[in-house]
Amino acid sequence: MTNTNTPCDTPSWTIETYVLHNEAMRVQSEKFQAERDRRYAEVATERALAMKIKETADLAALELARESQVYKDERNDAMREQTLSQTGAYPTHADLGIVVNKMETSINLVAERMEAALKPLSAFMQNSKGETKGTRLTVQNIYGAIAAASAAAYIVFKATGH
Repeated sequence: MTNTNTPCDTPSWTIETYVLHNEAMRVQSEKFQAERDRRYAEVATERALAMKIKETADLAALELARESQVYKDERNDAMREQTLSQTGAYPTHADLGIVVNKMETSINLVAERMEAALKPLSAFMQNSKGETKGTRLTVQNIYGAIAAASAAAYIVFKATGH
């Protein structure tokens, strides 16, 4: 037997078959769209979760880096202090603290001596307040007395070996 079917002999589209075909395509398209939307939503959820994890990891890494840097700085400072104290080329914090304490003691001693030296002047000024007789104290005389007292204090300071 020979096949005598020609293109015209094959069944052709009818309105009913076209409607059924379009309906089937629409259903498949809706399924496809729904699946695509579900996958996009899953990806968006996973992306948000990954971003939260990344932010947490970044914060932890920053904190760790900060702690590491503080530790390194402390170690470097300790090693620098140790090296400087061994070489003696530069003063250490402890050396500077001792010098500052000595300077404070010396300054307090000089201040006490100046107070003692200026007490007679202060007493004289209190006693001569309002007097019209005698020597009047002017600002220049007071500055001169302070300069003389400072010079005397400096001489005493140098003489005591400070």
